[in-house]
Amino acid sequence: MKCLRYFLGMISLVIAVSAVQAKVNDEFPVRKLYPAVPYVELEDLYKERNKVIIVDVRSSYEYETLRIKGALNISVSSPNYVADMRKLRADNPKSKIVVYCNGKTCKKSYKAVQKCRNNKISNVVAYDAGIMDWANKYPQESVLLGRSPINPDHLIAKSTFKKKLMDPIKFEEIVARKDVIVVDVRDSFQREALSLFPGIDNRAFLDDTKAIKAIVARAQKENKTLLIYDATGKQVRWLMYSIESLGLKNYWFMKGGSNAYFAALRKQFLN
Repeated sequence: MKCLRYFLGMISLVIAVSAVQAKVNDEFPVRKLYPAVPYVELEDLYKERNKVIIVDVRSSYEYETLRIKGALNISVSSPNYVADMRKLRADNPKSKIVVYCNGKTCKKSYKAVQKCRNNKISNVVAYDAGIMDWANKYPQESVLLGRSPINPDHLIAKSTFKKKLMDPIKFEEIVARKDVIVVDVRDSFQREALSLFPGIDNRAFLDDTKAIKAIVARAQKENKTLLIYDATGKQVRWLMYSIESLGLKNYWFMKGGSNAYFAALRKQFLN
């Protein structure tokens, strides 16, 4: 009887552990793609924030919009990423380096750690819950548009962002109207000299604050709708903070960006 109770207890424990692991995998789906990448949890990073070096591996524009207070910015997409991380390690030989990106489905923090491992840069781990979870829980340790502490109510939820997304085909249907301004905010390498709407597009890089402000001011002055697209429909989420802070309400983003637009065109052609 004791053996049976022990056996049943072990089965219950295995089931409980499996359930917890399944929940973690659902919440952090990218972890299973990078099983060798070490990570740190949200609360643990907060406890050791003054003992480690925190690095934001997103673009400079995302970093300037919302970041962890005291974090450095070394973009994983930069050609100098490995050299910069190697120098950071040389300058701080004993410190743990924690890298982070946007959130639980963002791969940049994992890729950043993997690049370091591949280049023998040691003691680098990923904080993979991302900036949004951090800013919501620790607003006093966050910076939004250059200000800290932040008000969590000013963070833009994904559901709010989705309300500003426009289907690519509908987007295309209205770009030629006289009451709209169309803006391409893709990086230069994403554009490849190809304009989606020749003769209509305005071009402005996301980190060109002066150009973005001028376009928003023009839309306000001329009472026009602002239509904006990037490559994948993700970068524009950070642009929403600047647009909202400037008071413009009549604006839309292309859902899925130029990639979704080309996919929709291919589908129409095949049908």
